[in-house]
Amino acid sequence: MTLIPGRFIGYEYDRMVVRFSMLDGAREVPCAISTSAMDDLEGPVRAKAEQREAQFIRLRERIEACADGKYRATELEGTPPGIILRSIDFRKQG
Repeated sequence: MTLIPGRFIGYEYDRMVVRFSMLDGAREVPCAISTSAMDDLEGPVRAKAEQREAQFIRLRERIEACADGKYRATELEGTPPGIILRSIDFRKQG
Protein backbone atom coordinates (compact mmCIF):
# COMPACT_ATOMS: atom_id res chain seq x y z
CA MET A 1 0.00 0.00 0.00
CA THR A 2 1.17 3.52 -0.75
CA LEU A 3 1.59 5.88 2.17
CA ILE A 4 -0.14 9.23 2.31
CA PRO A 5 1.13 12.38 4.02
CA GLY A 6 0.72 12.59 7.77
CA ARG A 7 1.89 15.37 10.03
CA PHE A 8 5.01 17.35 10.79
CA ILE A 9 6.04 16.47 14.35
CA GLY A 10 9.11 18.59 14.95
CA TYR A 11 12.84 19.11 14.91
CA GLU A 12 14.93 17.23 17.49
CA TYR A 13 18.19 19.08 17.96
CA ASP A 14 19.80 16.36 20.11
CA ARG A 15 19.29 13.73 17.38
CA MET A 16 19.63 16.18 14.45
CA VAL A 17 16.46 14.85 12.81
CA VAL A 18 13.11 16.16 11.71
CA ARG A 19 10.27 13.89 12.78
CA PHE A 20 7.11 13.47 10.75
CA SER A 21 4.54 10.79 10.08
CA MET A 22 2.94 9.09 7.11
CA LEU A 23 -0.34 7.17 7.04
CA ASP A 24 -1.00 3.61 5.93
CA GLY A 25 -4.77 3.71 6.03
CA ALA A 26 -5.56 4.70 9.62
CA ARG A 27 -2.15 3.55 10.92
CA GLU A 28 0.36 6.32 11.61
CA VAL A 29 3.92 5.37 10.58
CA PRO A 30 6.65 7.25 12.48
CA CYS A 31 9.32 8.78 10.23
CA ALA A 32 12.46 10.86 10.59
CA ILE A 33 14.93 12.47 8.22
CA SER A 34 18.42 13.57 9.17
CA THR A 35 19.08 17.27 8.93
CA SER A 36 22.19 16.51 6.87
CA ALA A 37 19.99 14.72 4.30
CA MET A 38 17.70 17.74 4.06
CA ASP A 39 20.68 20.08 3.72
CA ASP A 40 22.19 17.84 1.02
CA LEU A 41 18.92 18.03 -0.93
CA GLU A 42 18.99 21.84 -0.89
CA GLY A 43 22.65 22.50 -1.56
CA PRO A 44 25.64 23.96 0.23
CA VAL A 45 23.83 26.28 2.68
CA ARG A 46 22.94 24.64 6.00
CA ALA A 47 19.58 25.56 7.52
CA LYS A 48 19.37 26.96 11.04
CA ALA A 49 17.32 25.21 13.73
CA GLU A 50 14.44 27.68 13.42
CA GLN A 51 14.31 27.07 9.65
CA ARG A 52 13.86 23.29 9.79
CA GLU A 53 10.06 23.20 9.55
CA ALA A 54 10.06 25.53 6.52
CA GLN A 55 12.84 23.46 4.95
CA PHE A 56 10.81 20.27 5.50
CA ILE A 57 7.76 21.88 3.86
CA ARG A 58 9.84 22.91 0.81
CA LEU A 59 11.25 19.38 0.47
CA ARG A 60 8.15 17.52 1.62
CA GLU A 61 7.22 15.94 -1.72
CA ARG A 62 10.70 14.43 -2.22
CA ILE A 63 11.00 13.36 1.42
CA GLU A 64 7.62 11.64 1.45
CA ALA A 65 8.26 9.91 -1.89
CA CYS A 66 11.50 8.48 -0.49
CA ALA A 67 9.76 7.42 2.74
CA ASP A 68 7.04 5.68 0.72
CA GLY A 69 9.68 3.77 -1.26
CA LYS A 70 11.39 2.56 1.91
CA TYR A 71 8.03 1.54 3.37
CA ARG A 72 7.07 -0.48 0.29
CA ALA A 73 10.50 -2.16 0.45
CA THR A 74 9.82 -2.87 4.17
CA GLU A 75 13.00 -1.03 5.19
CA LEU A 76 11.77 -0.21 8.69
CA GLU A 77 14.02 0.52 11.67
CA GLY A 78 13.72 1.07 15.41
CA THR A 79 11.07 0.48 18.01
CA PRO A 80 8.33 1.10 17.17
CA PRO A 81 9.22 0.27 13.56
CA GLY A 82 9.47 3.37 11.43
CA ILE A 83 11.24 4.98 8.52
CA ILE A 84 14.56 6.77 8.92
CA LEU A 85 15.85 8.71 5.93
CA ARG A 86 19.50 9.54 5.41
CA SER A 87 21.41 11.22 2.57
CA ILE A 88 22.23 7.85 1.00
CA ASP A 89 18.52 7.09 0.55
CA PHE A 90 18.21 10.00 -1.87
CA ARG A 91 21.32 9.02 -3.82
CA LYS A 92 19.67 5.63 -4.47
CA GLN A 93 16.83 7.43 -6.27
CA GLY A 94 19.31 8.91 -8.76
